Amino acid sequence: MALTSMQDFLEIVKGKKVVKSVAVPGAADDHVLEAVFEAEGMGLIKAILIDKEEEVKKVLTELGKNPADYEIINAETPEECGQIAVELVKEGRANVILKGLLETKDVLKPVVNKETGIGLGGVMSIVAFTELPAYHKLLVVTDGGMMTYPTVEQKAGIIKNAVDCYKKLGIENPKIACVAAVEKVNPKMPETVDAAELKKMNEEGIIKDCIVEGPISLDLAVNADSAKRKKYDSPVAGDADVILVPNIQVGNVAHKSMLQFGNGKMAGVVIGAKCPIVINSRGSSAEEKFDSLLLACAVAD
Repeated sequence: MALTSMQDFLEIVKGKKVVKSVAVPGAADDHVLEAVFEAEGMGLIKAILIDKEEEVKKVLTELGKNPADYEIINAETPEECGQIAVELVKEGRANVILKGLLETKDVLKPVVNKETGIGLGGVMSIVAFTELPAYHKLLVVTDGGMMTYPTVEQKAGIIKNAVDCYKKLGIENPKIACVAAVEKVNPKMPETVDAAELKKMNEEGIIKDCIVEGPISLDLAVNADSAKRKKYDSPVAGDADVILVPNIQVGNVAHKSMLQFGNGKMAGVVIGAKCPIVINSRGSSAEEKFDSLLLACAVAD
């Protein structure tokens, strides 16, 4: 089985037949509410809207909805919005957090708070699925949004998060490509050293339930013909599920290039907390937020 389109997330969520409770901090935003309406209309979620109450009611009314049909929690500041969302998760009232019209820090700061947050003690990272016309299945790029310059141990944590995400989507043993500019270890290129170490950790059973390859260039990871021409023999070559990038800059540029020039569609979720968290850009489309919300619901407990 392979995931080939965003539609797969919808089918997985429908198959679970469980309505997820979604906390929406910064809910006075038409794009995020459009995503909420679509998912609610399918009977998949129930939303808790968090923001200045009058502003939420105003946007709901403008979008043709009756504010009385929604649970609205008043919050006067962006920081309060994020904190309330985290408290709802801790109380068991929310299974997913969907960021609305807030800065990402206003959601993640209370999430990662060591005393009062909802971290699990390990790495938190963004698992970003991309649907590309030129590739035969969904391709994950990780991490292009949270970890800046991860150590090899943190990269192992990023891989674990991606593997955990795939497991919850019903996919076993995903193929992980630790990408670099070259395929040979070069001590002057730390990402190649890390990639080789991660592959070794996989072979030794430290990194489990996946196949790790690296160092490997991006073209070899996704193009079997290129791998064949360069005589790069690996089960990951031409069939990668996950592109593990060496740092946030590479991840950010790679992923945005796929979207801007490759006609890609994206759905991303933060994994590693007590619930999946959707932190799409405030400028993201309603479609992207909807797809990310479906992904979050698909992997939520």
